[in-house]
Amino acid sequence: MQKEIRAALLFGLVVWVYQATNPPPPKICGTPGGPPVTAPRIKLRDGRYLAYKEHGVSRETAKYKIIHVHGFASMRHNTMSVEKLSPEVVEELGFHLVSFDRPGYGESDPHPKRTPESIALDIEELADHLEFGSRFYVMGFSMGGQVVWGCLKYIPHRLAGAALIAPVVNYWWPGFPANLSTEAYYLQLPQDQWTLRVAHHAPWLTYWWNTQKWFPASAVAARKPEVFSRQDLELLSMVADGRMNMPQTMQQGKFETIHRDMMVGFGKWEFDPMDLENPFPDNEGTVHLWQGDEDKMVPVSLQRYIAQRLPWINYHEISGSGHMFPYIPEICEAIIKALLLEKN
Repeated sequence: MQKEIRAALLFGLVVWVYQATNPPPPKICGTPGGPPVTAPRIKLRDGRYLAYKEHGVSRETAKYKIIHVHGFASMRHNTMSVEKLSPEVVEELGFHLVSFDRPGYGESDPHPKRTPESIALDIEELADHLEFGSRFYVMGFSMGGQVVWGCLKYIPHRLAGAALIAPVVNYWWPGFPANLSTEAYYLQLPQDQWTLRVAHHAPWLTYWWNTQKWFPASAVAARKPEVFSRQDLELLSMVADGRMNMPQTMQQGKFETIHRDMMVGFGKWEFDPMDLENPFPDNEGTVHLWQGDEDKMVPVSLQRYIAQRLPWINYHEISGSGHMFPYIPEICEAIIKALLLEKN
């Protein structure tokens, strides 16, 4: 009888471990049982599909061509305040902007082997498919801003300029002084500290940690009020479009969207952004980093340190702002104008 009980307990443990470390498969768009395809998509070299959306003046008449990278728990429809810019400003600047669903989000196929390099190459392939020419601009917000570091590393020869807007930092990048990154890390809520620990040290448990009910998981993923600054809370009504898009954002499943973001963003990187060299040594383009000094999600102290380490970055710190400042139309306009018009 005792042997049977032990066997049953062991079997139960095996089943629990398997379920905890093996998330359900994604519901891929356009496949039987999956969500429908409604957006234009390109087929990448590896067979995956990437969904995109076009904004601004026409591709044929554009003076500047930009690829926008959305943030965490977001999608191609979320472009900060780009769609709220006046037609006069858009025509004056003459830009054509393409936003796309990062792998797994919206209507883009998941990429279980996603890395900072793979997403940069996806962006390059998207630009080539849309005939953007030899060089184009890239801008990204939050987790999308972190993606821009990969572009600066892996496709710098294709860039005309880059803007990192409140880019998420990886506390384990070796270029940070240990005391500085540790101090910044402990500014996060305890439940977010644990979420990041799991994503970095035990990524195979990311799905379990974010679905279990015993301990509070990511407050950022849950959009708890505590992770927003005073200004962020005032701006949330301006990003209601993001909340309305939430069902479509993760319609293929949470694992290949927000959980994969955690594992890639806070995992072990193959390079340290603070080792990057100036991609524009002859001043043929500029790189900008924008940060709010009251951001509760991305510590300003780490962005200041990055800006000191990389003096070729144009650092813009917005006083009194949190994480959502690019949703202020005037600031969004300033970000785009600096990217396209400013010279070193």
